Amino acid sequence: MKTIIVATNNAGKAAEFESMFAPLGFQVKTLKDFPELGEVEETGVTFEENAVLKAETIAKKLGIPVIADDSGLLVDALDGEPGVFSARYAGEDKDDEANINKVLLKLKEIPDEKRTAHFHCTLAFASPDVPTRTYTGVCSGRITHEKIGQEGFGYDPIFWRDEEQKTLAQMTKDQKAQISHRGNALKELKKDLQNLLK
Repeated sequence: MKTIIVATNNAGKAAEFESMFAPLGFQVKTLKDFPELGEVEETGVTFEENAVLKAETIAKKLGIPVIADDSGLLVDALDGEPGVFSARYAGEDKDDEANINKVLLKLKEIPDEKRTAHFHCTLAFASPDVPTRTYTGVCSGRITHEKIGQEGFGYDPIFWRDEEQKTLAQMTKDQKAQISHRGNALKELKKDLQNLLK
């Protein structure tokens, strides 16, 4: 089985990448497999800048191809917040529960029709011997008034999809992968993957 490196320490993201890459014959390794590398500070102001920064930094250190993503929730009624600060919206300790509560509190007086939002994901593929490529995926929905569902991670329990009549946290990994921002970005990456890894 071929190995692909994904520059993340997020267990939820790692699990999603594992299920997405397994059918393609790839074993996923993450930054948890390379503790000596440490965290890459996300100093970019866009999802693309952060994804490229992470992918290129780790690819340079390891000397092999690396995929990194930067993703987040953008709520229309909050002028695009939390955006690139999604993971640390309620503080630097990246607390999912606190982040969710902050979003729900800010939307407390906002009616259903104005609670529209979307998840955005930019994937970056970096390798020592090819130019870095980026791929984008989006998933649109609405923010609920309370958490619904036990699956997924991050903001999934408050992200409602009218098409499926459920939140992302009520979906299986496979169901979510079909429609999620990360799944959609990965579909774009897959088109180039064999050429990129030659």
